[in-house]
Amino acid sequence: MPLYQVNAGRLTALPPTTFVAEKVMERKDLQQLLLSDISVLGDDLLVIGEEFGDWEDSKRRIDLLCLDKQANLVVVEIKRTEDGGHMELQAIRYAAMVASMTLERAIAGYARMLPGDEARERATADILDFLEADSVEEIELTGEVRIILVSGDFSPELTTAVIWLNKNNLDITCVRFQPYKLGDKMLIDVAQIIPLPEAADYEVKAREQAQEVKKVRTVRQEIFRKFWAQLIERSRDSTQILANRSTSTDHWLSAGIGRSGFGLNLSLTEDRARVECYIRDAKQPDEWNTKAFEVLKGQQDKIENDFGHKLNWDPLPGRKGCRVSYDMEGGWKTPPDAWSDLQDQLILELIRFEAALRPPIQQLNI
Repeated sequence: MPLYQVNAGRLTALPPTTFVAEKVMERKDLQQLLLSDISVLGDDLLVIGEEFGDWEDSKRRIDLLCLDKQANLVVVEIKRTEDGGHMELQAIRYAAMVASMTLERAIAGYARMLPGDEARERATADILDFLEADSVEEIELTGEVRIILVSGDFSPELTTAVIWLNKNNLDITCVRFQPYKLGDKMLIDVAQIIPLPEAADYEVKAREQAQEVKKVRTVRQEIFRKFWAQLIERSRDSTQILANRSTSTDHWLSAGIGRSGFGLNLSLTEDRARVECYIRDAKQPDEWNTKAFEVLKGQQDKIENDFGHKLNWDPLPGRKGCRVSYDMEGGWKTPPDAWSDLQDQLILELIRFEAALRPPIQQLNI
């Protein structure tokens, strides 16, 4: 469907063009546009590699390699025409090549994109902030790889292949970049065509259910799943904070505190349990996060008195968010026969923590 310009009370169709006709190149132009703002393809992506080729015995390069919020790698393959030279097969090959990548390799690859002598430290901090984790020990790449294909158009052969591959548990998204002319300017209509946005959630859930039946979860993931499931069930008689939450295989379990930009979380490491409020609003500048933290910290005495314990007030320098937290002994290595005591303590501190922080957060005016 074409784009229209409203002109003198009438709709005038803008003439479509092609990237070839406009002399727009894949690497020089389209790739750089996405590198400057990857949110065009989704707001859950962090670019960790451009022209990525961190392997031996191959000169092949991934246009853009990304990480998503679920710690999945994401291969982005870019073509400017529908005759993309079997781009779906090329992307699958790339996905297979990075599927066994470790977090250390991902950090090292990302560091090569960053300038300066402290690139490695900045890369680590950025990834930790993006995944909302405290340390690299808490993160494991899932081993699953998503694929995003970007092209000026897609042939019927390619779309048919992608739909079939998705039905067989791959995760491939097709995003069409259709250019139009408006005087001496070029407009680009960005449209996700596979899966259709209105069907995306259903397809993802159906695929996840099929994968859950087939694969065996790791020991640690199974521990988290069972622990959070029991904790949620035990919390029902004392609080509604977790009433609408489902169990998770992650080291953390999230809840709401009634305002965007403030995430209420429970988390476990090997020997530490934590209740925390992570402050970050992606729609606000980074200064907003720091200001919100400082305003709350100005009420530290009252908040801690209402909570009943001293809290950890962490501005997290070098990261985009800030954190208020309370730590206690016990983690995911706690023997299962002692889980109930740890879960009861976490629930109790969660209730107190939420009650102490909710009023000042609701009243926050920045």
